[in-house]
Amino acid sequence: MSEEEIERRLGVLRIEHRDLDDSISALMASAHVDQLQLARLKRRKLRLKDEIALLEDQLIPDIIA
Repeated sequence: MSEEEIERRLGVLRIEHRDLDDSISALMASAHVDQLQLARLKRRKLRLKDEIALLEDQLIPDIIA
């Protein structure tokens, strides 16, 4: 994957991560909280965070100490 493709993918993932954060906040603020849905959204958000971290690591060159 080229650096440009990684940057593009990171942008999409960051937007989705932010949207999930908004969805989680809205769900928690509602009167009726569906715990199963909330747990699924949180798991998806964590997976996105991990994928973002992996892609960011690919953009940073390895430094041999």
